[in-house]
Amino acid sequence: MTLQLVGFDGDDTLWHSEGYYREAGEAFAAILARYVDLGDQRVHDTMLATEQRNLALFGYGAKGMALSMVETAIAITDGRIGAADIHALIELGKTVLQHPVELLPGIREAVEAVAREHEVVLITKGDLFHQEKKVAQSGLADLFRRIEIVSEKNTATYQRVLTEFDLPPARFAMVGNSLRSDIEPVLRLGGWAVHLPYHVTWAHELQNGLGADEPRMLTVDTPAAIPAAVARLRELARTTPQGGHS
Repeated sequence: MTLQLVGFDGDDTLWHSEGYYREAGEAFAAILARYVDLGDQRVHDTMLATEQRNLALFGYGAKGMALSMVETAIAITDGRIGAADIHALIELGKTVLQHPVELLPGIREAVEAVAREHEVVLITKGDLFHQEKKVAQSGLADLFRRIEIVSEKNTATYQRVLTEFDLPPARFAMVGNSLRSDIEPVLRLGGWAVHLPYHVTWAHELQNGLGADEPRMLTVDTPAAIPAAVARLRELARTTPQGGHS
């Protein structure tokens, strides 16, 4: 058994993303500070709870963030927030939607190197329009056999993709920054993973059930290390019994 298909995440794996959300979050806290005397952490915690509660309705991305900021602001200020500041919150969401696509240094070369040995696919989640725009602006679309923009990344999503490729999980590896979305579901299915941590991560994506030492996962520090990590997983896959979860 050897690896055939390698998936790549989009946000904060191929291009920068979370930093723009962080900037919007700081501006959000500054706006609310005009109305209430709350510490930034309490504002962020309340906002996170609102976003998580709304995920099933709004999905991931800047549009859901903007709507959740408005809801949170109204709740925290007991309805006292003014129309001009609500408009400012909507503009924060638009700013995130319009941010430029900046690739992580060396990521194109890394994907190209992996693509010389394997089929590669892009599996990214979030708002369809925003993700399509980022994929187009990234200049990377030509490298992928297939591009999947999904509303959630869980075992069902990855299983659907693998079924469509007629591929067992043991022949698939996922590269991404989120342990919750990119790594854990794939490992649970019996696949492989390369974790490329990003310097900031949304608190929601930090929640996962992985152990300290996952034998089917390798962690790298830079995009340049991805091809060697995938090659190492390929060797591990060859020596691991089919269906095994060593």
